[in-house]
Amino acid sequence: MADTAPNGAPENVVVDNATGAATKDAKAGVQTLKDNVIKFANDAGDKAKAAAEDGKTRAGGALDELAAMLHDAAGTVDEKVGDQYGQYARSAADAVANFSKSLQSKQVDDLIDEAREFVKKSPAVAIGTAAAIGFVLARLVKAGLDAPNDQKPSDDKKA
Repeated sequence: MADTAPNGAPENVVVDNATGAATKDAKAGVQTLKDNVIKFANDAGDKAKAAAEDGKTRAGGALDELAAMLHDAAGTVDEKVGDQYGQYARSAADAVANFSKSLQSKQVDDLIDEAREFVKKSPAVAIGTAAAIGFVLARLVKAGLDAPNDQKPSDDKKA
């Protein structure tokens, strides 16, 4: 049986003798709730930063691979189209490689701050970029979803 105060109420319940209404220790409950919310928010922030760091690392690796592919393709472009166009490919590869190094050398918080500043300075470009990325992602998802439908089952049985 629960411990009770002299007036018959449980110990964690305060009874207002004037009205007889029972109330819980609200301050302790509110503080516990605040502490739990703060802990949850900190945990969520830490997980989001870890995911962003992982994404940054993956993006840097993908950009490095893209730069290597562009460098490799530059030789083929030299042979087939001309040296000037091969130089364009090498310049593009160098730009991608430099962007990758810049991305990998920055902290996630710095990248977020730079993105905020960019959006403040050029909101139209940011909205256009977001729309273009959204369009490309939607096409990729649609293509991935449509791929199994395009393959028709084959009949190996012949009469």
